[in-house]
Amino acid sequence: DAKPVKLVVMNQDASGESLLSRGKGFRDTMVKLIDEQTKLSKSDIAVTGNTAYIAADSPKTGKKVIIDMIVPASAAMTDATNAAQAVLNRVSSDNVLGIFCSNEATVKGLLAATNDGATLKSNAALKNVVVIGYDAGAAQKNAVRNQYFLGSITQDPYQIGYKAVELAYKAYKGEPVADVDTGAKFYNYQNMDDADISGLIYD
Repeated sequence: DAKPVKLVVMNQDASGESLLSRGKGFRDTMVKLIDEQTKLSKSDIAVTGNTAYIAADSPKTGKKVIIDMIVPASAAMTDATNAAQAVLNRVSSDNVLGIFCSNEATVKGLLAATNDGATLKSNAALKNVVVIGYDAGAAQKNAVRNQYFLGSITQDPYQIGYKAVELAYKAYKGEPVADVDTGAKFYNYQNMDDADISGLIYD
């Protein structure tokens, strides 16, 4: 049998609601896409790793695609770097084809383990790994611009602040409030200087 493909999700911790939601969102969407848009089915997939990121209905016994939910020993930068290095050390043996870093801390850990991303292209064992980041920061933007990363996802800080004030005012007036989606955008080397993206990606 062919070696399973592994997709790694780097999560800073297993307690923060936003991080849990991002990791679970990646997991569920990837399972759905594989099941609906490839010749494989849900029974070919196994979700492994930190139990906080494995749902009761997550596939667990598949032999063709492994979605590995990684959480470092702590939120410290050294642990994020060590976790990233451990994944990189197993790229060939585990057939790792993709890495998603679900926040800036895990991105920084990966960048620290890869000479700010350069090793992802200069090391023959790593050059075919697709990396997606999250948030921004100067080093991450550089990794995207140099195509070390396929791209990254940015939140919309302006809308986060705007909606927070709007909802606070509604609550103050006694009006009903509910969760809102403040939006996010995918950026890569081709669109990161566009007006609707550049203002969202901080240094």
